[in-house]
Amino acid sequence: HIVTDTAGNMLDGIVHEASIQDRDGAPGLVAIVTEGFPTLAKLFADGGYAGAKLKAALAGQPVELEIVKRTDNEGGFKVVRRRWVVERTLSWLRRNRRLMAHYEAFALIAEGYAKLAMICIMLKRLAGPKLSRAT
Repeated sequence: HIVTDTAGNMLDGIVHEASIQDRDGAPGLVAIVTEGFPTLAKLFADGGYAGAKLKAALAGQPVELEIVKRTDNEGGFKVVRRRWVVERTLSWLRRNRRLMAHYEAFALIAEGYAKLAMICIMLKRLAGPKLSRAT
């Protein structure tokens, strides 16, 4: 699970075993993000996160949750507002060979590599086109 800002920069992420459903694994990340970013006002999530557990995790928090659902009545691919931001960020992270070619034994190591990959992406943006061409 990752949480991004509206520009797609990863604020934080968490890795857990695949046997945990999205709606069950998200409350842990929400607790970390709301503590680390106290000015956070709204979270957008896809339909996989709908349910009582995430709403309960946000109870008492000044953060509003909006579930962004896709419409099934339209055929083909459609960009859904707000959902595309996270998908784009995951695509940027997947360009990192370490995240795609290796599977870590410990979730903490995988989280570290994801954060490191996002740091590299952000540094390239800050450095401008000269550094981007050199890598």
